[in-house]
Amino acid sequence: MKKVLYTDFVTSESLIEDLLENKEIKKAITRNNLYKFWDKVAGEKFSNQSKPYSMLGGGVMVIACKNAIVAQELTLRKTQLLVKFEPYLKSLKMKVKDLRFDPKKWSVD
Repeated sequence: MKKVLYTDFVTSESLIEDLLENKEIKKAITRNNLYKFWDKVAGEKFSNQSKPYSMLGGGVMVIACKNAIVAQELTLRKTQLLVKFEPYLKSLKMKVKDLRFDPKKWSVD
């Protein structure tokens, strides 16, 4: 019987290091971190009725809303929300220029 040698193992550290060098993965991690701040930015009243959905080109963040009323209320507060987002955006070195609120994107997980 032939003896099998296992010498070409890849360490988990090197695997993670390689993944983090990928630009798309870095971008996804940064966006995910930004999405985590939505509850603080939206406040207690809206954090359960809205959630980040995606990012569009040009720095536009799409927010899924529970219904059209929530979307309208958040639209009226858009400027305040962008100001509240500013410190988080600076720390993550991201730019969000606009927010779009879309009740059609809402889904219950």
